[in-house]
Parts: sequence; C-alpha cells; structure tokens
Amino acid sequence: MSAEKNILVINGPNMNMLGIRQPEIYGRTTYKDLQIMIFEEAKKLGVAVKFFQSNHEGELVEAIQKAYFEKTDGIIINPAAYTHTSVALLDAVKAVGIPTVEVHISDPDAREDFRHVSYIRSACIKTIRGHGLNGYLEALQFLAETLAG
Repeated sequence: MSAEKNILVINGPNMNMLGIRQPEIYGRTTYKDLQIMIFEEAKKLGVAVKFFQSNHEGELVEAIQKAYFEKTDGIIINPAAYTHTSVALLDAVKAVGIPTVEVHISDPDAREDFRHVSYIRSACIKTIRGHGLNGYLEALQFLAETLAG
C-alpha cells in the first residue's frame, strides 16, 4: 500500500467486558488483548487503527460521524446488542459512506431468534460472524485489501 489507510474499530455495549462476560461464548481474551491483536495485524498490513468502545448508542453514532470528518478510510464495527435494535447506527453508516465491515465474535444466527436480525448489515460491505476474535483480523485484512484497490 502506498499511502497508509486509517481504519476505525468500533465496539458496542459490553465489549469492554471481554474475558469476563460469558466466557463460554466470548472466551477469556480481554478487550485490551483484542486491541493488541488488531494493532499487531494492522502493523503487518501497513494500516493505522484507532479504537472506540461505548455502551451508549449515541456515542457510537458520534464516533461513526466523526470518522467521516477525520477522513477515516474504513470501519470495523461490532455493534453488539445494538445490532438487533439500532436503526440509528444503520443510518449513521449509510450517511458517512465509509466502507464498513460488521463483525460478531459468536454467530448470532446460531443463538436466540431475536439475534438473527441485524439492522446495520445492509449498510456493510461484509459481515464476519462466528470466527471468534479472529473475525476482527479477517475484517482488517479484507478492508486493507479492499482499500488498496
């Protein structure tokens, strides 16, 4: 890649509790460990990453909007519980037009029925689900390749 691309990794509610929250589903790796994994992969791929996590929907919307004004090249988002409820996140991703990849550690389609609906999916260029934390690395690789042309 000639010019370094900037990717924002956004995580929704309870993602800060990785390693503590339902380890049988999400594992014991912490949120900090996840950030390190992503940062190391970004370095290999020659892209820059920033992280944002919030338990508040409006803050997530603001992070997406801010990404537009900061000329962010791509977004990886795990909206967590807001996947199934937030038209606001869908509208924000549509509004900014930044290539966005939706990531889920578990496979929502293999869980409770209400988790089968993803509002944000239609605004994303790809969805990766059920690949554990490696799904973030896959998303990063996909975005890096996509942004490279």
